[in-house]
Amino acid sequence: MARNEQLIRQHKIIQILERRRYGSSLEELRDAVVEELGLTSLHVRSIRRDLEALQVAGMNIVTEDLDTGKVWKLSRVDKGLHRITINASELIALSMGRDLMLPLVGTPFWQGIEAFWNKIREQLPAGVWEHYQKYRRTLRVLGVPAKTYEKQQGILKTVNRAISEHRIVEAEYESIGKPISTRFLEPYGLALYQGSIYVIAMEEGRDVDKDPEDRLRHWKLDRFSKATALDRWYRYNEEVDLEAHLGQSVGIFRGEDPVTYKIKLSTRAARWIQEEPWHSGQRVETLPDGTCILSVPAYQDLEIIPRVMALGKDAELIEPESARKEIKDWIASLSDIYR
Repeated sequence: MARNEQLIRQHKIIQILERRRYGSSLEELRDAVVEELGLTSLHVRSIRRDLEALQVAGMNIVTEDLDTGKVWKLSRVDKGLHRITINASELIALSMGRDLMLPLVGTPFWQGIEAFWNKIREQLPAGVWEHYQKYRRTLRVLGVPAKTYEKQQGILKTVNRAISEHRIVEAEYESIGKPISTRFLEPYGLALYQGSIYVIAMEEGRDVDKDPEDRLRHWKLDRFSKATALDRWYRYNEEVDLEAHLGQSVGIFRGEDPVTYKIKLSTRAARWIQEEPWHSGQRVETLPDGTCILSVPAYQDLEIIPRVMALGKDAELIEPESARKEIKDWIASLSDIYR
């Protein structure tokens, strides 16, 4: 088991008690933890120690004596805790964020979002809810992809479990244009990018001499046909910073080192780029004639070329030359289609 097995076990106990409104005995908790974490054995003494540690940490776990014996449960009564207050403006902002998460429908993430949303709804004064509904009709969230990950919820649950327990995942994965292959992944996290979920993971045994950041790859959840959390663990590298890793490029691609792309923009296109930046680290140099040079890092031509093409005659990719040639080939192919 991973070094943080006690923390993982305690978190699982909380999840089980959240589901079981009327509580569970030590034996029932032990059996559920063993099943859901895939353990071979676990003593009830460990469960009792975990429960006592959670109580000391401030979790509102209580015991109740029933005819069938003692059960442990999460108390539904606030004990000295302050309720979260929320006004209509904050509720609008929260609901818009909820709309952006629609691709997660059917997944454990969405279940958590809905559970929290319903708790807020139940405790709101009627006047606040009516005020929210009135103003929410004037705001709409658009551009969210019309897809969900409901069919992949089992795979997502397996990957989440592997991330928390540092287990190796055996995955059946199909890259576009290639046959399905078996991959053994060491998952570090998940990323939601333009409505798609990506598993951020290293591949077991591959590029082991490279820097950990360079070993990380992004595996699109849509392309998984199967995932199994194995009874094998990997050594988690504490130096991996997913936030820094994901912030290095325009999109979701990843490679050895980012390349700086330079694009010449018309005055009109420069305004668009200022309104909707491609990257937090982009640089815009204004030329004497009012046009601009946009410099932006990316790992893959496909992160830049479609954006340049979308701007039409208002944008010209200058560097690198290989990407410029790629655009020429695109244009030649399109001219053959639209003759």
